[in-house]
Amino acid sequence: MTLRAPGFWWQRELATRSKFLMPIGMIYGFVTARRMHRKPEAAAAVPVLCIGNLVVGGAGKTPTTISIAKLLQSKGYKCGFLLRGYGGSNTQPKLVLPEHSAKEVGDEALLYAAIGPTVVSADRPSGATLLCEGKIDVILMDDGFQNPSLRKDGSLLVVDSKVGWGNGLCFPAGPLRASLNAQLPLAKAVIALGQGVYSESLELLEMQHTFELLHGKVVVQKPLAEHSPGAYLAYSGIGRPQKFFDSLKGAGYQVQEQMSFPDHHFFSEADADRILDFASSSGAIPITTEKDHVRLAYSEPNSSREKLFETSQVLKIAVEFEDSQRLIELLDETISTVK
Repeated sequence: MTLRAPGFWWQRELATRSKFLMPIGMIYGFVTARRMHRKPEAAAAVPVLCIGNLVVGGAGKTPTTISIAKLLQSKGYKCGFLLRGYGGSNTQPKLVLPEHSAKEVGDEALLYAAIGPTVVSADRPSGATLLCEGKIDVILMDDGFQNPSLRKDGSLLVVDSKVGWGNGLCFPAGPLRASLNAQLPLAKAVIALGQGVYSESLELLEMQHTFELLHGKVVVQKPLAEHSPGAYLAYSGIGRPQKFFDSLKGAGYQVQEQMSFPDHHFFSEADADRILDFASSSGAIPITTEKDHVRLAYSEPNSSREKLFETSQVLKIAVEFEDSQRLIELLDETISTVK
């Protein structure tokens, strides 16, 4: 099942619905916090670095994890990726192979598998065991910060500085998975992406907790000049599609139409028809994210999904860190301490 984050989560001033749901959110946050602080059930054979977030939905974990992996690889580390495989139908620990589709293993898994060994598993310890059968030095675990089943040797939280933790309440009253005071003490570092009001809040929180605050930004890897000129039809089903739309406009793309879908949305034939029909009638060029694009792969021959996959342009992004040297030192210290 895919969900769309409600708009009232991101309002600094509490909406009526937030106030109504607050008691449920307090219970949810309390239960999650209790679970987070439990003793881990298992440990992996190699160090585990968790890249997680404070909130439900997207914060930029996937491009951040990929950029961290490339930093570690540049220092000679062999990285393996462990994730739940959200959005995929797989229920058992599985090593992701080129022939797998996003419908089986989820969209992020396919992006990671292009970089290094990747395992999807709802059971993190079992997934770590399978991943360690290969020759790896460190596991990068996408999400799972709130999951105590596998010991984490270091956790890095990713925060979108523009929207942060929204209204500061726990799900379903707000986007937080548990209170800030319950989560931040378990983080080794917090990576603030972009500029926004929450960057200043994180600076204050850094003085109250033990995490180290680092900064990064999302950059477009291919400039507009390398793409066809003209107007674009932007469509996306990620945690916060508006971030993708804003990135397009910031990179100089003329966005004629925006189509938002729930996170991890599996595009149907009807969805593809709607996008293609608008593109055809308006002359706009379909463009989407890498995550959305891989969900269109392995479509039925001659289907609308296949046509959309073939005709869509893809905005490739990466995360650049302000102090990559300090980040690699922090990662190296964590890995070396465990070894």
